[in-house]
Amino acid sequence: MQIRTHMNPEKTRDPQNTTEMAGTFPGLFVSVSVSACLPACLSVCLSVCLSVCLSNISSCESSGTECRRCCDPAEEAPQYASPYPQYNIVPQINITILKGEKGDIGERGLYGKTGKSGQTGPRGPHGVKGNKGSIGSPGEPCKSYYAAFSVGRKKALHSNDYYQTMIFDTEFVNLYGHFNMFTGKFFCYVPGIYFFSLNAHTWNQKETYLHMMKNEQEMAILYTQPSDRSIMQSQSLMLELERDDQVWIRLYKGERENAVFSDDFDTYITFSGYLIQAKSEG
Repeated sequence: MQIRTHMNPEKTRDPQNTTEMAGTFPGLFVSVSVSACLPACLSVCLSVCLSVCLSNISSCESSGTECRRCCDPAEEAPQYASPYPQYNIVPQINITILKGEKGDIGERGLYGKTGKSGQTGPRGPHGVKGNKGSIGSPGEPCKSYYAAFSVGRKKALHSNDYYQTMIFDTEFVNLYGHFNMFTGKFFCYVPGIYFFSLNAHTWNQKETYLHMMKNEQEMAILYTQPSDRSIMQSQSLMLELERDDQVWIRLYKGERENAVFSDDFDTYITFSGYLIQAKSEG
């Protein structure tokens, strides 16, 4: 049981389940926990009421007045001044004790619509400079690419009814064997820019009609008109080759009487070429 006394005659609520009794006389306030001790509360209330009645009886006897029942309906209850307050019991119930158990978590709701994209924020500050990295492993040494050849022919060549590939019988230089002596063709194994030159001795009273070929395409011509004397003629050019390209010399077919002079002792016809710059070095 809790009993608290206040000087305020008005009612005051207890946050728990309590019974409030506000007297008509200031200075006394009794708060009793109903849920804890309701029987004790009723006993106290009866004791207080009995004390008030006995006090009223004593007051009547001392004043010589006749005692009457205060609850008689035919008569108005007399008003007696008493030093003891009268109490009204006001029960109140704390709603929190009626609260049920906590329920389960509900299902997740639907996602809302995506909001508008915000503006791009300002550029952040520069980070702290990192530490110097370690030295890497050594790279491969620089590769140098080479390609060169120089061949000659000691036998004369006359035209016939079809184009002829000039075959060479003398090898001066043939680096890595890129010039095939059996087919009379240079095969490109290192793409890049090459320089080629052709030298031939003409035959008197006959034309000399030769083409420098790249694959099946005519790139340059060496030509001499018929003359009473024979002379040395030359042609040269640079070509950009890819891998597996072929460069060779072709004698024109027999629509015209043309030939290339030579003998079995000296070399009058030469064909040379070399790599100027590899494509990988560019």
